[in-house]
Amino acid sequence: MSVAATIQSCLSEHKVQYELVPHPKTYSSHETAQAAHIFEDHIAKAVIVEDSQGYAMVVIPANNWIKLHALKDELDRDFQLADESVLPELFADCQTGAIPPLGPCYQLETFLDEQLTSLANVYFEAGDHEHLLHISGEAFLSLLKGVRHGHFSHR
Repeated sequence: MSVAATIQSCLSEHKVQYELVPHPKTYSSHETAQAAHIFEDHIAKAVIVEDSQGYAMVVIPANNWIKLHALKDELDRDFQLADESVLPELFADCQTGAIPPLGPCYQLETFLDEQLTSLANVYFEAGDHEHLLHISGEAFLSLLKGVRHGHFSHR
């Protein structure tokens, strides 16, 4: 599969240059960072949450954990982690657990952790467990233009 069709279309539409980084099959961000020889804090990961308004994506560094209370405090919304059973429906062109952190491409409300806003290079799941996409930090922020920024994670 390599790059999910939705992401490929989004990258083309925004004229984003990228590098496809192959790596041995992995099932966690930590394993992926090691396999691809990339610092884990340079990998952006997607965490899917939900509340009474629906599903949303929180984009955080791969070596961090989401702070649901920070979302609640900052947004005055009662988010919970989404049940993994909904992920194939939301991301039909991705393998389970290999979700690209580009919520706007999937028409999902998205929140971006501040820790990812100053990176020169960003890596993220391409849609399968054997490829990362590498884009400039500037391009990453352009793909997430208009999303809310905040401090939504911790180590």
